[in-house]
Amino acid sequence: MQLSEAIQFIQCDILQHAPVSKWADLGCGSGLFSMALAHYLPEGSTIYAVDHKPATRIPGHGIEIFELDFVFDPFPFGAVDGILMANSLHYVKDKPAFLQKLKRYCSTLLVIEYDIEKPVPTWVPYPVSYSKLTTCFPDKQIKKLRERPSAYGQGNMYAALISS
Repeated sequence: MQLSEAIQFIQCDILQHAPVSKWADLGCGSGLFSMALAHYLPEGSTIYAVDHKPATRIPGHGIEIFELDFVFDPFPFGAVDGILMANSLHYVKDKPAFLQKLKRYCSTLLVIEYDIEKPVPTWVPYPVSYSKLTTCFPDKQIKKLRERPSAYGQGNMYAALISS
């Protein structure tokens, strides 16, 4: 996916009208979606880009990179306005415990995942289809933002916004 596609994929009102804010990108990898997020957030905002092997540099204003395991390690930041998880929630085995951890930090979550049920060893060990996502957040509002074919031929990818 190219940066312009990532920017379009996460487009939503909450980002387009965001004030100066703090977000975390958990499982940031190369930083593609951190850069897409930075496209929407105004100058003065902060994005905490977290990964066990993050890129050494991610272009964009206000991006701070942290090397850690977002599932097990404590976060190096306090409360944030939102959390982005682009193709990373499927690495979390114990989703209920992890989602409890996230509740301490914010109530807005932007998720990008593969809409599949069957695990793909190594790459998607614990899939989070869109229907499964809705069961993970029974007391939240979930809005599917976009859907597109996966570049790997494994069904579709979706972007969803989860809020109180």
